[in-house]
Amino acid sequence: MSEETILREQICSMARSIFERGLTGGASGNISTRLSDGRLLVTPTGSSLGALDPARLSLFDEKGNHIGGDAPTKEMPLHSAFYETRGAKTGAIVHLHSCHSVALSMLPDTDPDNVLPPLTPYSIMRLGKVKLLPYFRPGDAAIGEAIRGLAGKRSAVLLANHGPVVAAKDLEAAVYSMEELEETARLALLTRGMSPRLLTPEQVRDVVDHFNVEWD
Repeated sequence: MSEETILREQICSMARSIFERGLTGGASGNISTRLSDGRLLVTPTGSSLGALDPARLSLFDEKGNHIGGDAPTKEMPLHSAFYETRGAKTGAIVHLHSCHSVALSMLPDTDPDNVLPPLTPYSIMRLGKVKLLPYFRPGDAAIGEAIRGLAGKRSAVLLANHGPVVAAKDLEAAVYSMEELEETARLALLTRGMSPRLLTPEQVRDVVDHFNVEWD
């Protein structure tokens, strides 16, 4: 079985799992993954992550030209920006409209430089710091420019009033990191106003150093 066939099946399988567990609904959310030759497989526009057809995924060549499959998600600017700025560190990107993450993006006291409080070591290990970006109309090329402005220093961002985007080395890692983001956002909302016991700066630094986490 070819690499492309395997990745087509993997995108659809993981997307269905994301949808069935309520991490994104309707026709929202999009996924891309990069093949070893630089081509991209991308979920089509207007498609439900719960009902993707492997044969109809959008295919781009290594220069960013759409060469096969259905029309791609309108969020290609954010996908392209992550691949360009993160380079070899990024092999897949997941963007969802997950409820708790979106809720956290709308609260006025959410830290724009790092939206997730240090509640557990796992969000730090998988995500580093998650940057809150301003609101942009969905599909706006300005989203891509905002991501380029981070110069590849963040693997995850939260789009205000919209949803999270996570880049990782491969599709499995991107999905797991996205799940961690949503679960930590849920924990943050559940414990808001209750003075939860956070990890200390020393504990955070220990996790960052031990797991070689990007933390600039």
